[in-house]
Amino acid sequence: MKRFFTALFACSSLITFAQDKSANNKPFKYHQYHVSVNGNDANDGSISKPFKTIMAGANKAMPGDVITVHAGVYREQVAPPRGGISDQERIVYQAAKGENVTIKGSEIIKGWRRVGDNTWEVKITNTFFGKFNPYKVVINGDWFVPTPKDRKYLRGAVYLNGDWLMEAENKEEVFKTVDKKDQPGPSKMRSAIGFTIDRSRVTDEKRQVWFATVDSVTTTIWARFENIDPNKENVEINVRPTVFYPDQPFVNFITVRGFTMEQAATNWAPPTAEQEGVIGTHWSRGWIIENNCVQYSKCSGISLGKYGDEDNNKNTQSAKGFTGTINRALAFGWNKGTVGGHIVRNNTITHCEQSGIVGSMGCSFSIVQGNTIHDIYVRRLFDGAEMAGIKFHGGVDVQVLNNQIFRCLFGVWFDWMGQGAQVKNNLLYDNDLDMHLEVNHGPILVANNLFLSSWNMCINSQGVAFVHNIYGGRIQAYGYDNRITPIHKQHSTYIAAWHDNPGGDIQFINNLFVGEGNVKNYDKALLPVIMSGNVYTKGTNQEPGGQLIDWNMNLADSFKIKQKSKIETGELNKQNFDAAAKIIKEGDAVFLEISLDENWLTEQKRQLVTTQTLKPAILPNLPFENPDGSVLKIDTDYLGNKRNTANPSPGPFEILKTGKQTIKVWTK
Repeated sequence: MKRFFTALFACSSLITFAQDKSANNKPFKYHQYHVSVNGNDANDGSISKPFKTIMAGANKAMPGDVITVHAGVYREQVAPPRGGISDQERIVYQAAKGENVTIKGSEIIKGWRRVGDNTWEVKITNTFFGKFNPYKVVINGDWFVPTPKDRKYLRGAVYLNGDWLMEAENKEEVFKTVDKKDQPGPSKMRSAIGFTIDRSRVTDEKRQVWFATVDSVTTTIWARFENIDPNKENVEINVRPTVFYPDQPFVNFITVRGFTMEQAATNWAPPTAEQEGVIGTHWSRGWIIENNCVQYSKCSGISLGKYGDEDNNKNTQSAKGFTGTINRALAFGWNKGTVGGHIVRNNTITHCEQSGIVGSMGCSFSIVQGNTIHDIYVRRLFDGAEMAGIKFHGGVDVQVLNNQIFRCLFGVWFDWMGQGAQVKNNLLYDNDLDMHLEVNHGPILVANNLFLSSWNMCINSQGVAFVHNIYGGRIQAYGYDNRITPIHKQHSTYIAAWHDNPGGDIQFINNLFVGEGNVKNYDKALLPVIMSGNVYTKGTNQEPGGQLIDWNMNLADSFKIKQKSKIETGELNKQNFDAAAKIIKEGDAVFLEISLDENWLTEQKRQLVTTQTLKPAILPNLPFENPDGSVLKIDTDYLGNKRNTANPSPGPFEILKTGKQTIKVWTK
């Protein structure tokens, strides 16, 4: 609390300072600072006398200022000491237009000595690392599961020509050729989810690996380089925990655009502790993170997440522990006026071994739009409960829009308190699971998405409307979960009530099911399930529909919840029609090849989906509406085309013709 009020005092002082200058008719004189690899931090930061480091510009910048970084590689940790004071007076960090700027959490390492067939060794004095040595510090945190359980995973990494090597379990492993089948790691996901991890994602038959030890003086790294002399290549190692991350919370209204940010020794980012990323907002408000490439994080790429306190990872790995975390966060400024409201758009986020974008509560009221997120948790050395392209706790009124997400464990995962969230117009494919909705009470809108992996959803929530999506895979449903989770006041973080999680209160409206698309699990549920205007093509909705989890009817009876039957109206069962949907990739473009039938429009008329046509979420008794409180209308399709408001097409596209067609569904 002391830190919170100190930070608020600092923010109010800065605002007062701005007001005083305006009152004295002395408005801010905004500065344009420049940074160049050929600069000098003793310079004034002008275009002719640029700084050498980004941090030098950060130390000078005041609200309204812009820091432009010119071409080159910057090996530093940027910890902005202050932010802006409003959306109009923010501090902007940007790469110079048309110039390639990379900020790295690594350093180049030479002096490798061959000690085996293809094994090399390098010794580094510990003073090289300063206060943080990622080859001494291990990954740890709530819901992190080492595999095997007694194994230690270091936060360091070794990179060869930009791509990382695998961390070996021991020194001996570095001295032998390592086959894919011998790799340690989980063979299955959490048993409650109920399906096997696709181990084929780890594609290298013979992988290059590394191992490290640290004594009182020296860090020794052994690495296997197959038929390569590392002294003649670009070999780098992690030395910094983050790349762009404030040291303290409440550093608000910062824009970061146009950079490549990579190679950071981030720690595991659970919802109960401080959440680091290659770049992170650190419990602040109003950031814009756009047009960047964020990659090669030992754990998470972009963090919109939680601050740290004395309760980090201490007796918090439980629903009860997270409840305490929520209460402390509310006391530490978790509200719309203080935290969240970020924009993360048009970034590429890749090669992170926990999550692409992570956020516990600090993500609330944010927009995640236009990003490509891929290759998240593909090395699969360890296990845990936080691995996804996007993993949010407390995603109140979050909007996930127009993203491409593939080759991830989970694509999008809303875990606790995703009240008011909207997931619209996203392309998800080649994931182990496209979406997981865990113990949310709604309302949550999922509309105009392409779910094309073999497993589309695991639903452990109520109050969800699935509208105009295409489903190519199976859906797994929970019957009941006894965890007690929050219900918030409308468009707010403040808690109105707490409730357990009975299955049902789901609406599937105007969707298109292809391939193995299946909702048979919802033939019965504890709360009502409404299905209307859906089309089921060849092979869909066949038994079995996927494992049904935790149908605890005795417990449900004790809560006096009566089991309800699914209500289905106006469906079209077209088992003789093969949609034959498949993804085709050509460079940066992605196409969907699919067969559609315009007769579906005349055989069954559908309603336009609006706030008025959707039933309110039962437990919170709240309507489906936009985050700003305006009326919801699904009157455009995935491609942005206007829908026929009198009779919209099923699925994410307005259907204009019958037969096989190729639709561009993503371009860079």
